[in-house]
Amino acid sequence: MPSIVSYQKIITEYTTYKLNEPRDLQGSSLATELCEIDGVTYVSVPDGVALPPQPAEITVVPVVLTDALREQIKAVSPHSRLIGQRMIDTIRAAYSIDDEMYFARIGVGAANGLYVPAASEMEELATFGVFVEGVRDWGRSERAKLGL
Repeated sequence: MPSIVSYQKIITEYTTYKLNEPRDLQGSSLATELCEIDGVTYVSVPDGVALPPQPAEITVVPVVLTDALREQIKAVSPHSRLIGQRMIDTIRAAYSIDDEMYFARIGVGAANGLYVPAASEMEELATFGVFVEGVRDWGRSERAKLGL
């Protein structure tokens, strides 16, 4: 699983000091800047990738993710938000919001003993559930690639 590091960018009159990211042979960054929260920048670094020497002006700190910090990063990170939007788009390509509400009403009604669904409704609900859980698994997998 990738690690997450944090640091504070230092901006002077003439220079901005930021993380020297590890790069591949083509010069592309191997790290992913996730977001900035309260002046602290969070960066995902893949397993097995070492950070190159850093400017003396910044201090890179390994992050221990608490549940609260993970949720904060997920809420602010454009990468995480894009994953969430792609999940929604994938579901909406197959099911409308009205479909989803229909299945929610069936599920809540059945769970509370207020409604006895027909066998065909239960089959549709199960198919929907399997599909949505597959999409959610994909989203979790993509966030895990970022260390989230």
